[in-house]
Amino acid sequence: MLQIHVILSLVGILSGLVVLYRLLFGGDSGAWTALFLITTILTSLSGFPLPPFGFDPPRAVGVLSLVLLLGAVVAYYAFHLEGIWRLIYVGCAVAALYLNVFVLVAQGFLKVPFLHDLAPTGSEPPFVATQAVVLIIFIVLGALAAVRFRPGTEARA
Repeated sequence: MLQIHVILSLVGILSGLVVLYRLLFGGDSGAWTALFLITTILTSLSGFPLPPFGFDPPRAVGVLSLVLLLGAVVAYYAFHLEGIWRLIYVGCAVAALYLNVFVLVAQGFLKVPFLHDLAPTGSEPPFVATQAVVLIIFIVLGALAAVRFRPGTEARA
């Protein structure tokens, strides 16, 4: 089950980066959007049955991700990105992608020996600085995507 969860997560991140690129620079991303949303929803859902059991920070991230993904799905498929739903979609999609990348970075610091040695408890400056940089990057890219993304048109560079 863990391998499926990891594969779904990586596919969700990669497809999410393609979607983010297309939000920034235009182009049709319908199939990429569907792949991103489906794999990211399945990533969140498949994390719940993994040990340890109980409501913990990873499950809180999973719940938050599912709420954001619900917003993205509704904005994209039910309201077709009309009006404010364009911004809701961009915000929810970028935030859900960020959460997946946040977890990827956290797992990297847990599982990669070199990174784990730098931050064995996950509260040391290298871990905090890395997560802060990732957050700032996603805030900037999300803001740019909110300004540039216009469904059905090419974004202007």
